[in-house]
Amino acid sequence: MADSPRARRLAKRIMTIVATAIELEIKDPRLEFVTVTDARITNDLRDATVYYTVRGKDLNTAPDIEGAGLALEKAKGQLRTRVGAGTGVRFTPTLAFSLDSVPEAARHMEELLAKARAADAEVAKVRENATYAGDPDPYRQPGDSEDDSVDPDDGDEVSAETR
Repeated sequence: MADSPRARRLAKRIMTIVATAIELEIKDPRLEFVTVTDARITNDLRDATVYYTVRGKDLNTAPDIEGAGLALEKAKGQLRTRVGAGTGVRFTPTLAFSLDSVPEAARHMEELLAKARAADAEVAKVRENATYAGDPDPYRQPGDSEDDSVDPDDGDEVSAETR
């Protein structure tokens, strides 16, 4: 079983090799907007998973996720050859490509935060004109004009008859 630091170093190296190969060597136009975000490798160094994202050509264009996935599957053999040559390990790990869900999760979190900010702003707007439901200070203060004297019949003292 391989040590974890070695697996991390190899995964980082695989990520760099695959990203460079996609950018400079693989001539598929469907891979033009693919970004390699992470790579993970099993502890036995046999299987590597490369995570990627796809962006659109501009802000108004939806990314071609399916086309990018097909292009990566088509180029898998070339990429594995480059990984084998670039890492120098005895057994070149198999490559699997997985669409990274982090950007989608981040977008969802941003939407939730925007909703929370809107709800906070609404609460702040309502709070501006709010008044207390009862007295502003519901606690008795010393010197109040109400009954400040102690009533001897309030039951706090123990009488001689009950002892």
